[in-house]
Amino acid sequence: MMEALSGHWPWYVAGPLIGLMVPALLLAGNRLFGVSSNLRHICAIVLPDRHDFFRYDWKRTGLWNLTFAVGAVAGGWIATHVLGSPDAVTGIGEAAKADFARLGITDLRGLVPRQIFSYGTLFTPAGLVMIVAGGFLVGFGARWAGGCTSGHAISGLSDLQLPSLVAVIGFFAGGLFVSYVVLPLIL
Repeated sequence: MMEALSGHWPWYVAGPLIGLMVPALLLAGNRLFGVSSNLRHICAIVLPDRHDFFRYDWKRTGLWNLTFAVGAVAGGWIATHVLGSPDAVTGIGEAAKADFARLGITDLRGLVPRQIFSYGTLFTPAGLVMIVAGGFLVGFGARWAGGCTSGHAISGLSDLQLPSLVAVIGFFAGGLFVSYVVLPLIL
């Protein structure tokens, strides 16, 4: 059982499990799925009377979403610290490994490359641009787009919402631009 949990799941198992989120949400009485709205829920808990935007029944509309976010963080911790091996090589293709090597990233052990995502690289110019500026842009973009990638791609597209299609196309175009233009300039 532990080996099945700690290994890579094939697309035909993981994909349908993700796809079943939408019917499960609909059966539970929710239409929306995503993580970015949790910032609003947290502000409504901490600062309920500061602004009209934070005066709503977060327990009714956001408790399940907060629970999902806590579960995602806890699941990530369990996956890396209990089920994972710190020396396991990231499961990516040979072409991606070659692309990383051209950018000077050769240590592919662990969940993410340590040469990019570590406290040592956080305070370098490239680290500040990628993690701090990138984090700000992701947060700003999620708010501006009215949701995050998971919300638009999973529940928005399944609900046939045109704004979600536009947002997902923008997410993919932005990801390709950063991967092929911005990262080679930074690294």
